[in-house]
Amino acid sequence: MAASTDTRESSMSVRIDPHQRERLVARARRKDLIFAVGGVIVLFISMGLLITLLVDLAIDGITRIDLDFLTNFPSRRPADSGILSAWVGTTLVMFVTALLAIPLGVAAGLYLEEYAPKNWVSNLIEINVGNLAGVPSIIYGLLALGLFVYMLGLGQTILVAGMVLALLILPVIIVSTREAVRSIPLAVKEGAYGIGADKWQTMWHFIIPAARPGILTGAIVGLARAIGETAPVITIGALTFIAFLPSSPIQGDFPFINFDWLNAPFTVMPIQMFNWVSRPQPGFHINAAATGVVLMAMTLTMNAVAIWIRFRLRKQLAW
Repeated sequence: MAASTDTRESSMSVRIDPHQRERLVARARRKDLIFAVGGVIVLFISMGLLITLLVDLAIDGITRIDLDFLTNFPSRRPADSGILSAWVGTTLVMFVTALLAIPLGVAAGLYLEEYAPKNWVSNLIEINVGNLAGVPSIIYGLLALGLFVYMLGLGQTILVAGMVLALLILPVIIVSTREAVRSIPLAVKEGAYGIGADKWQTMWHFIIPAARPGILTGAIVGLARAIGETAPVITIGALTFIAFLPSSPIQGDFPFINFDWLNAPFTVMPIQMFNWVSRPQPGFHINAAATGVVLMAMTLTMNAVAIWIRFRLRKQLAW
């Protein structure tokens, strides 16, 4: 059957006229050229719009950024307003989000990729994880409002904000962990089993170290998404005006660690921007632009750290 198919294909290739073949090749090249030109045009349009928005935001807000702006609380007067409570709240919420999302997401990704049996249950979980990555963030906020705030009575606190953002980025970390594990050459696992390592030793000493660049990159990209989310934290009741800071996580007395800040009310920089943009005074609009520049700088810094970590860890890999 295979021989007859090969003979039929070879006879067809013989019957193609050379001029017709050249026309087919030329047509395919024209299609490639048209697609490439269209892609370049779309790229320039999209990047131009993005750069225009970023430059406009920077021009409006960068002159407002100074030490007073970073160390003052919000005020009713635009010239005296600052983002101290907003960037401290953002930092604490992202700290809780990272502590919850990264261990859970990495463990779930490793289990699904290496330990879970391949049956309809694991397939159903995989499909749902992929779908959860595309669910609008407001849905997570409504879920957290009903479960964490009303049912469990945890209140509108930093802990709840970190939990809802952890749920938001958990599918991203799970998917990136699985892709990082899949990218490891099969020879690494076979070599580990060949020298007598069991499954856990192979996982701990070979797979996880080799997958670290992809895992860390996915985790930081997920955190970079969470830092700009507004809908979930608004839904659970984040405040728009806070003139105080949560208690410090570190204290001078034993046990030197304080967890009271987890139950403190909070605000974050996206909410502060939303509040200022809704004000009629032009000074608040400039403050919102300056807050956007600070938030963008934090996001770009996190992405730069992810790229640097991935570059350094990949240099240590031997294959």
